[in-house]
Amino acid sequence: MSVVICRCEDLTEEDILEAIEKGFKEIESIKRHLRLGMGQCQGKTCVLLTHRILARELGLTPEDMDEPTARPPSRQVSFNVLAGDDDE
Repeated sequence: MSVVICRCEDLTEEDILEAIEKGFKEIESIKRHLRLGMGQCQGKTCVLLTHRILARELGLTPEDMDEPTARPPSRQVSFNVLAGDDDE
């Protein structure tokens, strides 16, 4: 049984390791390939865990690697705001 890394997207450590074996060597490419961090929690735990796994597999420390880019979910904007009516 493999350790669950991302509960939102149902990803395990094995999934992460397979992605690394396929050539995904940066956290951003792993995020895009596996949809890591795109669930409800927005990667609060899984991105950090994956960052550590990637560092371990590449023989680096997490500090030596690029930090993952945070992309918060978009939110709805009313037409009034777009039209310049600041009453909203």
